[in-house]
Amino acid sequence: MNKNAAACIANSSVIFVLLLAPPAAAQLVNENLLAGLPPGYKIAFQDKKDDMLMNEMVPSNQTADNWTEMVTVQIFYGLKGTPQQFESKVENGWLASCPGASANAVANGIENGYPALVWLLNCPRNPKTGKPEITWFKAMQGNDSFYVVQKAFRFAPSKDQINQWMQYLKAVAVCDSRLLDRACPQARN
Repeated sequence: MNKNAAACIANSSVIFVLLLAPPAAAQLVNENLLAGLPPGYKIAFQDKKDDMLMNEMVPSNQTADNWTEMVTVQIFYGLKGTPQQFESKVENGWLASCPGASANAVANGIENGYPALVWLLNCPRNPKTGKPEITWFKAMQGNDSFYVVQKAFRFAPSKDQINQWMQYLKAVAVCDSRLLDRACPQARN
């Protein structure tokens, strides 16, 4: 993939866009997840199935198998449910698989007309890796699909790192070219 071109993966009414510099001039159509490739990161893993798309991004010097930081983007095509239902399912699995794990709500509300929820799951020692795993999740309920973006650390992040990644998650959004009040940004040339 050319690093200087935008990556668009389309599936009928959903487009996942990695906003790379400089962006492509294509206009976004229908419902879209806007999630940028973080500076210094690369796409380490991609999987696309009939009902789901997943991308894992890691710092350029790391891999999908050997990472200390990761951003995961998931689109569940046609999935109907609330962010709270998704959070409950993920949280229950996390708490059951990691002794001493904890969960904390961060934000809950409507973003660009879509229900959204941000929460933190903390596993002090992941049984599979022997390392801590601290992950922030942002789940958004679209009209066409369900969207989840995660930022995971395998160490305790600093306050500056937390602030940086909270700003990243705040910028992640869903838009829809079919709805004026949820319009997608216009492409830049």
